[in-house]
Amino acid sequence: MATRALKYYYDLLSQPSRALYILLEQSKIPYQKCPIALRKFENKTTEFKENVSRFGKLPCIVHGDFKLAENIAIFRYLDREFGLGQHNWYPKERTVRARVDEYLEWQHANIRAQCAIYFLYVWIRPLQGLDLDPVKVERLRNNMIRCLDQFESEWLDGGRKQYLAGEELTYADLLAACELEQPKIAGFDPRVGRPHLAAWLERVRNSTNPHYDQAHQFVYKFTPKEIPTPAVD
Repeated sequence: MATRALKYYYDLLSQPSRALYILLEQSKIPYQKCPIALRKFENKTTEFKENVSRFGKLPCIVHGDFKLAENIAIFRYLDREFGLGQHNWYPKERTVRARVDEYLEWQHANIRAQCAIYFLYVWIRPLQGLDLDPVKVERLRNNMIRCLDQFESEWLDGGRKQYLAGEELTYADLLAACELEQPKIAGFDPRVGRPHLAAWLERVRNSTNPHYDQAHQFVYKFTPKEIPTPAVD
């Protein structure tokens, strides 16, 4: 067990920040909360880049004199240095761990990319006083829809799998769930028309509450009230 003080820098409006926040709380790893406001560009200051992360991105950790950025790198570091509590977030069984790793690699150019790009264009761009191109909105939406459909059919095996790596909740599920919550702020609910995805997302939430809802307090605050509610199997 590592004994150096662990500092966690995050913003709960950031999808990967939320995933690590929930993981840390669920695993009961002692750490110091260091919230950083992305909207105020606190992550871009010279002080932050020199003392926390040279990339000026969130999330990141400082563990003693060691600094580390990138969500998945931090997740694997925490597993090696601390262990992740009694729950098997990163299974030791080699094929199950490989399946978790497969998702962690796949998501970068798929769920992570498509949901984030849509959110940034549809929600963030108007906040910057910029107009939306309806043609681009539709293209980004369709790209995201194709990715979500693949997520439900392939990763959840059309509802035959409880979780992404099999029958047990892992960090792959946690990271995916946090990404899929983000488009709701922009008025798009990935659960609608995807009952297996909706049921899986509810399982992830129920399994990790109250920390899941704590992490998503700002998502819930900014999600439009009129967004449709899906039926869950």
